[in-house]
Amino acid sequence: MRKKKKRKQRNPKVIAVFLSLMLVFIAELLFYTWCRVQSVRTKYEITAQRSHVRQLAAMQDNLKIELARLKSPSRIATIAKTQLGLITPTSKQMILLP
Repeated sequence: MRKKKKRKQRNPKVIAVFLSLMLVFIAELLFYTWCRVQSVRTKYEITAQRSHVRQLAAMQDNLKIELARLKSPSRIATIAKTQLGLITPTSKQMILLP
């Protein structure tokens, strides 16, 4: 004497609305996740570029120091005397122009 329970039939419009809402919700979650990933990736790129800029600035400072050292008159005079065999002219070798 058991009675079989009948399943309620659901309205297809309600199911369609529910599935549409779930699809929109999942799409929003995916979009939010994508935005967060892009944001984090951009932050990493900015940090890497800042580090690279700092390295380039340090290299530029070192090159400026090296340039100043290479341009120093004492270094140029030493190279002229030792490598090129030049000497400082005497007063007899100099001619003054009017």
